[in-house]
Amino acid sequence: MSFPFFHYEFLQNAFLTGIMIGLLAPVLGVFIVVRRQSLIADALSHITLAGIAANLMLGRSSGFFQGLNPLYMGMAFSVGGAIGIEQLRKVYKHYEELAIPIIMSAGIGLSVIFISLANGFNTDLFNYLFGSVLAVKKSDVWTVFFILLLVFAFVLFLYKELFVLSFDEEQAAVSGIKGKWIQFLFIIMVALVIASSMKIVGILLVSALMTLPVAASLRIANGFKQTFVLSVIFGETAVILGLISSYYLNLAPGGTIVMLSVLILLLSLSWKKWRARKPILSE
Repeated sequence: MSFPFFHYEFLQNAFLTGIMIGLLAPVLGVFIVVRRQSLIADALSHITLAGIAANLMLGRSSGFFQGLNPLYMGMAFSVGGAIGIEQLRKVYKHYEELAIPIIMSAGIGLSVIFISLANGFNTDLFNYLFGSVLAVKKSDVWTVFFILLLVFAFVLFLYKELFVLSFDEEQAAVSGIKGKWIQFLFIIMVALVIASSMKIVGILLVSALMTLPVAASLRIANGFKQTFVLSVIFGETAVILGLISSYYLNLAPGGTIVMLSVLILLLSLSWKKWRARKPILSE
């Protein structure tokens, strides 16, 4: 039986984009989880939703915005939200975690306003919320590919700095690492990945793809680099199987990918318990 992903262009686009996102999200997710900033993904996904809703609202009254890919405005809002988080972290030096719920609240509020002005939900907005293989275009594939190159260049050249900052910011400062600029660039990368992932996973579910594979790998990995490798393997497995399953079972791809990520996490937890009990049973 022929494999349909090689016969239909929209499935090829979804598959290629999914593979790249399955690589991008866990790579940045490892640093996010280690730094205990998992909620940043949620905050930026909500502000991205505001950008999508704003584009759909403006598209009703302007021919320019009607022809503009909502992905770009979503990215603009996401990057703006990332900058806002960093600025608020400076304002609340002793309560830096407040920056995340502030931006998240702003994103939710703006989304509700823009959605109401756009006369409520429609099919396009629903696709961005929960993901749709039909919504992925060739231009989206190239956009994600560009972000993939950008993120990998960033991680490759600043890996040591990111590693030190993730575990000990004071040591990084003593070592002369420009932590503020690196953190600023890092959160911009996160914003771009979140915005580019929305058509496959959905805005409201993209944070799960950044954290669940990492959570699963942390249970069984021995070391930071192995956590990286396992996170990518788990992320890619969830995305590929999720896209195939959603096609054949007629399910939402975002929800399917997330639930497979949850299943992988449960299997890793079970495997860890089994490994812990194995020596006792063998005795």
